[in-house]
Amino acid sequence: MNRQAKGALLTAGGGICWGLSGSMGQFLFSREGMDARWLTPVRLGGSALILLLYCILRYGISYTLEPWREKKMAKDLVLYGLFGVSCCQFLYFETIQLSSAAAGTILQDLSPAMILLVGCAAAKRRPTAREVAAILVGLAGVFLITTGGNLKQMAIPAAALLTGVLCAVCVTIYNVVPARRLKQYPVVLLQGWAFLMGSAAMIPVFRPWRYYVPVHPMGIVGILTVIFCGNVLAFTMYMSGIRYIGPDKGILYGFAEPMTAAVIGVIAFGNAFTAADAAGFCLVFFMLWLISKKEKPAEQISHSRMASASFPQEKKLAG
Repeated sequence: MNRQAKGALLTAGGGICWGLSGSMGQFLFSREGMDARWLTPVRLGGSALILLLYCILRYGISYTLEPWREKKMAKDLVLYGLFGVSCCQFLYFETIQLSSAAAGTILQDLSPAMILLVGCAAAKRRPTAREVAAILVGLAGVFLITTGGNLKQMAIPAAALLTGVLCAVCVTIYNVVPARRLKQYPVVLLQGWAFLMGSAAMIPVFRPWRYYVPVHPMGIVGILTVIFCGNVLAFTMYMSGIRYIGPDKGILYGFAEPMTAAVIGVIAFGNAFTAADAAGFCLVFFMLWLISKKEKPAEQISHSRMASASFPQEKKLAG
């Protein structure tokens, strides 16, 4: 199998795992009576233990602790892990609890447009016509999904729209702020510390022990699914695929995430999927395609001086 095929399968597989995890979150909220303020710290803590134990066994304790020995690196790791990765995962599950897995997934897909705007601001340039078109198309897609095409009503609660957009902001934070410095360590190591920080910060804030959580066999299966499938497996598969095909193409194959969540939602939960929803999904996908599309040589020359200041467009880890 060539590199392109491997990359496509791995990134699509990661997207499918994220979509499955989001749908399982919807099941836990709607059928098992769980709450995002209980599930998120548990999910983050379980994933952290698995990844950090793996890092200790593979790299040793000394190397696992190394990111904290450099002051600037430690500050970047806190920003990346706490305000980016961990807040993103809570807001993603909160959006699902307030609406559905499909809505939570598609709203966080606004992040590439936000990353694009941050990159333009850092490069001190105006967005190109194609970039402006991508942003407008994405906003049109979200409008259709959230209103059903009717200005007089909201197809999803306003609170879900707010948490979904904030989730996309957190995705932008963990992609653009410390991206270059954080590349000096293995991804699994950084994710392990990010998940641990998030769990440690959320436990005293949300106090999950206050929530009654019925212990049913399917509930246990669901919790294990969002830990292993949604954090450990999905992230590993997706980032492995990115090594073969790069983040730009990875965004395209990441379309598997919202489509998986939408299909499972319709089949398993009886979620409505209207013509407006379908049109909205298509517009958001088209936005991602426009953003990930390579510039023509003439455009690359005209922006060559600004390219060095732009940020990479990488995939979210919410789902």
